[in-house]
Amino acid sequence: MRRILYAAVNQCLRGMVTGCDNILDDEYKKTLDTDLPEQAWRFRSVLDIMVSDRVLFKILLKYHRMEQLTYDQLLAASAASLSALTQSGTQEASEEKGISKILPPEEILKTIHHYKTGLLFQCPWAVPLAIENYEKESVSHLLHALYQIGIGCQIMDDMVDLSNDLKKNRHNYVISLIYHDSEDKEKNRLQDLMASNARPHRKAALLSDFPKAQLHAVKAARKFLESGLAALFSQAHRFLVEPSISFISDRIGADCFMVGIGK
Repeated sequence: MRRILYAAVNQCLRGMVTGCDNILDDEYKKTLDTDLPEQAWRFRSVLDIMVSDRVLFKILLKYHRMEQLTYDQLLAASAASLSALTQSGTQEASEEKGISKILPPEEILKTIHHYKTGLLFQCPWAVPLAIENYEKESVSHLLHALYQIGIGCQIMDDMVDLSNDLKKNRHNYVISLIYHDSEDKEKNRLQDLMASNARPHRKAALLSDFPKAQLHAVKAARKFLESGLAALFSQAHRFLVEPSISFISDRIGADCFMVGIGK
């Protein structure tokens, strides 16, 4: 019974996260089927958030009426669902006006992606931890595994969003690799692209133009994903790690960058 509850709650959290990301990133990844025009993507995103939040509370209320949750547990779950998303949203919001400097790669992971995606991927445990009778330490290994998967996914997302993040002046692990660690040729190419942002006909930033940074990013993403997924699967099911990486990279749109590199 609780597993069904948590699966439904996580779908609602996903709807809220996707809606917020759509608004912040000026895009629309569909969550709900509506008859609204595609051009109304901002309101569709707002609607996704509102509906997801309303459904979440309705689910919790249903379980309370079924005497599966006490009133205090309902309130705790509702509060936990909000706080689980707040840190990631705060980090996203801090980049809306652009960034003042390009942080080193490790600092990107520790101070930016830590909040943006690492902690965000732990949110499936927010409600269970709020209402079940066990300590956070008892599932710390699972939380760490989800955190690693989140960081790996964000690195792949940075590969896909290289051009967009460069134009919008946002934190990006790949941009940081190029700026701080790559050869002069790749860094010069990056600086040329950064300078071109001020001109009407801007050049597109393609990851294939930065092979050294791409190789480093792919290896880093695979390292986090392999470690996190291996911790989630039992020994008998470790063969699913590689197919899972392929599935995730395909959903993110980074499969063309990941194939045949870093294994």
